[in-house]
Amino acid sequence: MKKTLLLFLLLLSQIYFSQADCSTALSVCGNSSITYSPTGIGTVNETLGGCLTTGEHNSIWYKLTIATSGTLTFDLVPYDPGADYDWAIYGPNVSCGNLGSPIRCNAATAIGVGASTGLNMTSTLTSAAGGSLTPYCMYMDVVAGQTYYLYIDNWVGAGSTTIAPFSLTWGGTATLASPFTDPALQPHPFVPPGIPAANPNDPREILICANPAIFDFSTLTPGILNGNPNFVITYHTTQNDALAGTNPIVAPMTVNTTSIYYYSIHYQDPSNPNNPINFCRQIGKFKFKLGGITGNNVTLYACNNYKSGKGLFNLTSANVFSGSNVTIKYYPTMADLNAGTSEITNPSQYLSAEGVVYASIKTSQGCSTVAIITLKFYPEVSVNDASLSACATEIDPKTASFNLTMVSVTTQSNVTKKYYASVANAINGTNEILTPAAYVSSEGAAYVKVTDANGCYGIAKITLSIIPPVYSSVLKDKTICIEDKTTLDAGPGFDGYEWSTGETTQAIANVSVGVYWVKLKKGECIAAQMVKVHASQEPVVLSVDISTTTVTINVTGGTAPYKYSMDNINWQDSNVFTNVKRGDHTIYVKDAYNCEPVDVVIVVPNLINAITPNGDGINDVIDYSALASKHNLVFNIYDRYGNKIFEADKFNNYKWNGTAGNKAVPTGNYWYSITWNEPSKQNTPVKYSGWVMVKNRQ
Repeated sequence: MKKTLLLFLLLLSQIYFSQADCSTALSVCGNSSITYSPTGIGTVNETLGGCLTTGEHNSIWYKLTIATSGTLTFDLVPYDPGADYDWAIYGPNVSCGNLGSPIRCNAATAIGVGASTGLNMTSTLTSAAGGSLTPYCMYMDVVAGQTYYLYIDNWVGAGSTTIAPFSLTWGGTATLASPFTDPALQPHPFVPPGIPAANPNDPREILICANPAIFDFSTLTPGILNGNPNFVITYHTTQNDALAGTNPIVAPMTVNTTSIYYYSIHYQDPSNPNNPINFCRQIGKFKFKLGGITGNNVTLYACNNYKSGKGLFNLTSANVFSGSNVTIKYYPTMADLNAGTSEITNPSQYLSAEGVVYASIKTSQGCSTVAIITLKFYPEVSVNDASLSACATEIDPKTASFNLTMVSVTTQSNVTKKYYASVANAINGTNEILTPAAYVSSEGAAYVKVTDANGCYGIAKITLSIIPPVYSSVLKDKTICIEDKTTLDAGPGFDGYEWSTGETTQAIANVSVGVYWVKLKKGECIAAQMVKVHASQEPVVLSVDISTTTVTINVTGGTAPYKYSMDNINWQDSNVFTNVKRGDHTIYVKDAYNCEPVDVVIVVPNLINAITPNGDGINDVIDYSALASKHNLVFNIYDRYGNKIFEADKFNNYKWNGTAGNKAVPTGNYWYSITWNEPSKQNTPVKYSGWVMVKNRQ
């Protein structure tokens, strides 16, 4: 119950509260309205003074403490316009034994015309005697910390015999002290004990296990206080005692289910026991009810995720008892409950198959009952495994981009789907595939976690297969002459073609040397196939050997077999030409591709077979100075044993006069060789060899 409701109960209860004297004046707590019906004069017929001269009739005393300075007014309104109310205010800071004269006093209510009275902001009177018909007096200027006494009397005498309740409402700018309206003192609402009765207007009910029963009222205090410090609660058997804080219950006592009991809350300033707000009280009432408590049998549901056969149940969420202030323990069997063994110590996370659990419910008074919790699984999430194929990627044919979202793995509605690369990740919810519509993977499997509105899930397996690229078996690299064109044909059997040239036919013609690709469509998949048109390698004339009139061509590179020609018209398979005339010649060579031939220019020197170095000017020397323009020209003479005896060079103008070491060589046959490089683009090496007879005089 909120503290405002408690205050309401306090104010309402004053209708029935018996008379108070000045010494037992009720504290006014805050600026809340008061409703009261005074009867009698209390124990003392006190001297009032001022405008009140006839003594007490049906009276009540209030004590008020100012919290904030300002103006103070009030309206006192009888419930019956025939009631005549008089009043007086004493203070500030006076005592009941020495009240002095009232500082405001009014005995002038106009009965039947306007029975209301009090203080307002327009009156200028401080006192109004009976019969003056001036029911309102002037407001009061009050200061924080001041205390005042307010005396109210339902006058009965000549002219009025009506006894009726009144309501008292405070006004002005000042506020009255109360611990119950200060959040610094009361940070939390007070919580009334027990449970609401069937009739909300009846007192709240606390369960007891027997009637009568011994009850310790102090057990209610922590729950009512709700963590508010420096407040004290006392318990009473009458409302009067609760209002005054008298005759508290100080020990466990016998209670029954017919009596009403009361609790009274007041603040206790730890630093000032005389603080006026210590005397403010809020009260509440309650009854006891025979606590034949009954448990609620409950069915609790959990998920049988991934058909594990076990679910995680929160037993504490089962509403096995509709009241409060009970202790609940859970057991797997009734035998365990009765013996107090094998208690379930983790009831909020109880992993179990379908079955039953038993809840032992006990009140603080010792009442107990048992409730059965039936454990059931929610309907399983219906999933089905599926397969998904995708075309291999161009970059890596061992992978493909799969659209996992297009696979139907359940017919249930109102579900969510998340995708994972493994079952473990799906169960744990880790490493989710964040782009399931474009999941790049090799062949294998992906897993879909399908979760329904209950938070249950099933896991479906999607088997992933890659459609391999289909390539043309007839489209091969080609080698052609650099100056030629060719046709590239991808062959039949494809659903579409797209060449790098932009053509979309099966074959493309007039293709020169280069690199090409074609995209071959087969079904929904496209494979890109590369094809190269190579330029054939030209043969290279490695060397030329000339022996007298025989010319031998040595060729490398290109593709054998080679063909040879000396006129680029007539071709032979042999690399040897015989009976070649002296002078310059062009040799042509081509390989198996029959491309434009390569050519090399050679020279067959004049043949000199004998010299007679006798100084007659006829055949005195071998002279090959005509070859001096050739590159790297070398002219060597060898004896019959293969020893080099002479080397001709530019210094001797590539001539030999039959000497060695400036001495004539003996008459005989000698061998010679001439090598050079033809000054062409291939710089072809040429070797010319022969023999010569030298006739020297002896």
